Amino acid sequence: MAGKFLSLFKPVGRILLEIKKPTRKVSFNEKIFWTALVLVLFLVMAQIPLYGIDVDANSQYTQMNVIFASNKGTLMELGIGPIVTAGLILQLLVGSSIIKCDMSNPDDRSLFTSASKVFSIGLTAVQAGTYIIGGMYGSLSPLVMLVIFFQLIITGIFVMLLDELLQKGWGLGSGISLFIMAGVAQHILWSMFSPVGGYGLFVGGLSALLEGSKTTFEWVVGTANGMPSLIGFIATIIIFIVIIYVQGIRVELPITYAGYKGFRSRYPIKLLYVSNLPVIFAGALFANVFFFTQLLWNRFGQSSSTMFTWFFRIFGNYKATAEGAIECVGGLAHYVSPPSGIINVAHDPVRALVYLVILLIFCAVFSLTWLEVGGLGPSKVAQQLMDSGMQIPGYRRSERPIEQILRRYIPVVTVLGGIIVGLIAGLADFLGVFGSGTGILLSVGIIYQYYELLMRERAAEMFPAFRTILGE
Repeated sequence: MAGKFLSLFKPVGRILLEIKKPTRKVSFNEKIFWTALVLVLFLVMAQIPLYGIDVDANSQYTQMNVIFASNKGTLMELGIGPIVTAGLILQLLVGSSIIKCDMSNPDDRSLFTSASKVFSIGLTAVQAGTYIIGGMYGSLSPLVMLVIFFQLIITGIFVMLLDELLQKGWGLGSGISLFIMAGVAQHILWSMFSPVGGYGLFVGGLSALLEGSKTTFEWVVGTANGMPSLIGFIATIIIFIVIIYVQGIRVELPITYAGYKGFRSRYPIKLLYVSNLPVIFAGALFANVFFFTQLLWNRFGQSSSTMFTWFFRIFGNYKATAEGAIECVGGLAHYVSPPSGIINVAHDPVRALVYLVILLIFCAVFSLTWLEVGGLGPSKVAQQLMDSGMQIPGYRRSERPIEQILRRYIPVVTVLGGIIVGLIAGLADFLGVFGSGTGILLSVGIIYQYYELLMRERAAEMFPAFRTILGE
């Protein structure tokens, strides 16, 4: 049963907006329709500017935009950030047994969902207030502040309901995955084909060459301000192929089923055992360092206080450019944001090296941390195999020998996989891939998940008896 903490959300869950599960079988075509509708609504919201502010045309595409599917100055300013953050916090608390919750119990699962919604709305309010009070939109009147605040709150609740609509079975997959993939795909397309001033951020690589605003060398190699390049386009394709290949690498342990003699199978331990989570955690941490230091600099950066001067030198120093944008020029924030493109790496190789080293260290640490917190450790897996009636051939049917064998592989594969995804993400950014290295990593994983989901749904649609095998 749920602990006292989750029980506090029982009364709240009754008044929260909720999407009900379908009481009938939703056809495949209907699921496609609702998924497409959710996608269109997201893309529209990502282009509607917040009422009461001037959209900063010089804003850059950052890690935060990728991970949180956000777009500065629009209704999707916060993106899926509050939803993802709230979910991760609660999962960490449940995984570390700080909060008692049995996810196999429908009541506990319902309370967990209610807690996630409350946390999401609370984090939306906190982040919206931080943006406004921190001066991200400049000097505003109290009325305009309230208008912007409520726009972000209402949008955050709407995004939460769109995600729930898909997850409850009306559509395919989850809104979070769909929004991330759509944001990265949109950025890749605009990176090549955006007309002059068409997107507000930059001119697409192909459009710039045809329009004559870039030389052939700049179009091939790139420029210091991170304009799309041919090398970046080629690197994007190569990184896609590399990630697909790496996701297929695995170690397979032979297992047998105690109930049936002669039955043999294999338990796969993927090289990317914890998937892309390490680089997501690292990217989110780095993005928040960049965001909060920029926020503080906006508020206190012009102060003559010695304390503020040293603080910004250590954690993140900025300067205003002639175009009105803000550029990070030093401190921790400078070294946890990757130089994008070969030109920028060549101009500042020390920054590139420091960023890569920090990224790899954090990916390795987050991999091991999630191994235990996420219930993926050798002891948990050994217990699951035992409960399923499985055993390792040649060993007595006991949890201990299975755990010892798994302990030889899982920790090593976990750290190695974390380092590999960090290395791919870092090198991809250095080559100037479209959509950032983290975005490409996430997109490949999401596309593969949707491919499996579509094949499964199609098979279930063509062969209804197959649903009983899938447990539907």
